Amino acid sequence: MTYNYKQAKFYTTVNDLKSLPQVNHEVAIVGRSNAGKSSLLNTLTNQNRLAYTSKTPGRTQHINYFEVSSGVYLVDLPGYGYAKVPEKIRDHWVHLLGDYLQFRAEIVGLVLIMDARHPLKDLDLQMIEFISHSGKPLHVVLSKADKLSNQERTNTLRLVQKKIAEYGFINLSVQLFSSLKKTGVPELEDKLNEWLT
Repeated sequence: MTYNYKQAKFYTTVNDLKSLPQVNHEVAIVGRSNAGKSSLLNTLTNQNRLAYTSKTPGRTQHINYFEVSSGVYLVDLPGYGYAKVPEKIRDHWVHLLGDYLQFRAEIVGLVLIMDARHPLKDLDLQMIEFISHSGKPLHVVLSKADKLSNQERTNTLRLVQKKIAEYGFINLSVQLFSSLKKTGVPELEDKLNEWLT
């Protein structure tokens, strides 16, 4: 089955696990603050303002649900890492993110976004290790790939595949993506369709 991601619409935003909606399947999108999660969502859905983009890290402060089809959702999670927010709020995000990823049974796959120019930072590796223990399938999207030369893209792709495979993932895939050039969208759609069906 294939889904029309261009029909996706904002559904709800929550700030605690008790408020999570009842769904059939969801794909969670995670990444460092400012790695390009909102840009990816907007490019995938061909909508400029579906997800709020900002040059300021830490703009996504809640769990945001976008409905793709009845019972099927994409979930934009708070960025981890640098964000100019009070420590109390940041601690809340960390626990919210960890508990969500650990206990949410409806997650059928996780999309991890990393800036292709700066992949595999310490916090990315911590997130990869955390996801590896969850047993969920992982699809890594290397965003802003247009900023790299062809040779750099090839080398980065190989490096990331090799490094993440060391964490023992059985179901792992990696791709390049550019919101600016709109490249990598069909590959991402194929992966989401595979998971959501």
